[in-house]
Amino acid sequence: MKMIEAIIKPFKLDSVREALTTIGINGLTVSDVRGYGRQKGHTELYRGAEYVLSFIPKIKVELAVKDEEVEKCIETIKKSAFTGKIGDGKIFVHTLDKVVRIRTGDENEEAL
Repeated sequence: MKMIEAIIKPFKLDSVREALTTIGINGLTVSDVRGYGRQKGHTELYRGAEYVLSFIPKIKVELAVKDEEVEKCIETIKKSAFTGKIGDGKIFVHTLDKVVRIRTGDENEEAL
């Protein structure tokens, strides 16, 4: 089992969610996050004053999947989050040692 974390642009969330749903992924967690990479922030104008936003608003999408679903999920996220511009995001994959569904006590793949 793997945990996939994708950091994407906020306006791409709906297309990523819809694309994941079409391949059979029914559960995910979404968080509002801020950060920067190569973008290094950007300049904003507020009431005539210019200031630098060091941390760019992003969305973190997290989903736990079976090992055989990982590559399909990565490709789906890559295609649906792509704009071709800097700041499209990143995808991280972590190994899950154990998953437990609280309501039923199901464990591991049965809990997904």
